[in-house]
Amino acid sequence: MPDPDDLSLPEAFTTVARTLHHRSAKAFAPLDVTPGQARALRVLTRHGEMRMSALSEHLRIAPRSGTEVADDLERRGLVRRRPDPDDRRAVLVALTAQGEQVSEQVRAARSAEGDAYFAALSDADRQELARILRVLRAAHPVGRPGGAG
Repeated sequence: MPDPDDLSLPEAFTTVARTLHHRSAKAFAPLDVTPGQARALRVLTRHGEMRMSALSEHLRIAPRSGTEVADDLERRGLVRRRPDPDDRRAVLVALTAQGEQVSEQVRAARSAEGDAYFAALSDADRQELARILRVLRAAHPVGRPGGAG
């Protein structure tokens, strides 16, 4: 295993991102939510009811995979689907009341896990890191539907 001090910036960033991802997955486990399902709940919380195709775009996954995520969430009663009144071929998906509750629990778990992870940094370092990440996100919006994520 390479010395952590010898990692390039992209390698170090990827390592941190993977660690956060794994820690979040563990934090979501008691909620019986996968990281992919958590992302779908977050998108629906942020943007409200949308077409299945738009959900897949926001998640940056194939439409078939988006359908599978929605199927799993619907089975659990966290989302509901209905025909799009403007296009009978399209399906809309939205959070249920239970889905809103679970989404809030996921948000709280993610926040607590992030706070614990970033506790190793001073307040000033956390603020600077957040500022730097906002700059990078604004400079490289590729992959975010409609330019927003």
